[in-house]
Amino acid sequence: MFDLDAALLPPTPTAAAALDVVRTWSTPAMVNHCLRSMVWATALADSEGRDHDHELLFVAAMLHNLGVTPHFDAHATPFEEAGGAVAWTFAAAAGWSPARRDRVRQVIERHMWTAVDPDLDIEGHLLEVATSLDVSGSSPERWDPGLRAAVVSRLPRLGFADEFDSAIHAQAIRKPGSAAERLDRSGNVRAGEQSWTS
Repeated sequence: MFDLDAALLPPTPTAAAALDVVRTWSTPAMVNHCLRSMVWATALADSEGRDHDHELLFVAAMLHNLGVTPHFDAHATPFEEAGGAVAWTFAAAAGWSPARRDRVRQVIERHMWTAVDPDLDIEGHLLEVATSLDVSGSSPERWDPGLRAAVVSRLPRLGFADEFDSAIHAQAIRKPGSAAERLDRSGNVRAGEQSWTS
């Protein structure tokens, strides 16, 4: 049986520091989104028997949306690239090797791809499908319904869709051709919220 408490526990001091970063610089709704995304990613890896780097995935999940927050929103850079740069800098300060710093940046940048091949990047794949579930309600059948209900009860959405939709719309206006513009045009944030509340 999947252990929700264990999934929410940072696996290392560096992962705990990443959780502290998101709690300091993001709203409660965004913090819960990051934590839910971590749970969805971990639960999917568990159910499908996919080996992954838990610390890397946890740090990426916590930091993946910093690029839409006021303090880290780069005016012209796509938010996933801005967030990846913040994560690279965080990882450097944590003493990660250059290759590992690049990995956390890649995972965050790739979470906005329309799909990430697990053979190319398992952590990027897990974060992409996890955030797609949480934002757009994509492929809910891959997760146990009881787990989905328990996670949202434990980590309520707190108006996440309104906040994120507004941030993505602002990104889309300033950054034409970006993944944020694609997401904004799709209407998937609003549609996804309806799937969570219906």
